[in-house]
Amino acid sequence: MFSGIIEHLGTVAAVQPGNASCILDIDTGITDVILGESIAVNGVCLTATEFNAEGRVRFFVSAESLDRTALGRLKEGSRVNLERAVTPATRLSGHIVQGHVDGIATFCTADMVGDARKLAFSAPAALRRYMVEKGSITLDGISLTLNAVGAPKDGEFTIEVMIIPHTWDHTTLGALSSGEPVNVEVDVIAKYVESVCQYR
Repeated sequence: MFSGIIEHLGTVAAVQPGNASCILDIDTGITDVILGESIAVNGVCLTATEFNAEGRVRFFVSAESLDRTALGRLKEGSRVNLERAVTPATRLSGHIVQGHVDGIATFCTADMVGDARKLAFSAPAALRRYMVEKGSITLDGISLTLNAVGAPKDGEFTIEVMIIPHTWDHTTLGALSSGEPVNVEVDVIAKYVESVCQYR
């Protein structure tokens, strides 16, 4: 489990395509990696399968992860958000994040609001029922608050989040281009509530 508070910005050192899979080598800046530990890479929970003393970590990315996330767009030199799994002693500064991506949104615009930035994304309409204004959302592994949630139209809807300068400077959000995909994880509590109501 994670909390959506980015700890490191990593750099993809190599991408090795496989049989409906790939291997990512990432320079993480984490020098005390434990073999087999979970690390969220742009919000996707991956397992550290190899590492060295300099903090380069290898991850195997399965077909399921490639199909359901935006990890397939990564290339050598890409920057990625990284977070290690929380522990019982960790402060939950964001919200409960599983590292299980629910869909892919598209970055639309960034507008200055004072010293902050209002970012707009277009998301799949199927995710709308899990979102509420001032609720939590995870975008590329970052725990954020939904400022506005639009109505579905033509299979999509718009969400807006406000980004403070620290988050802009210390995550990949500052490098997003219009039309670029980001991983979306909705609040898991909303999914459990839906399931309980449906099957009670």
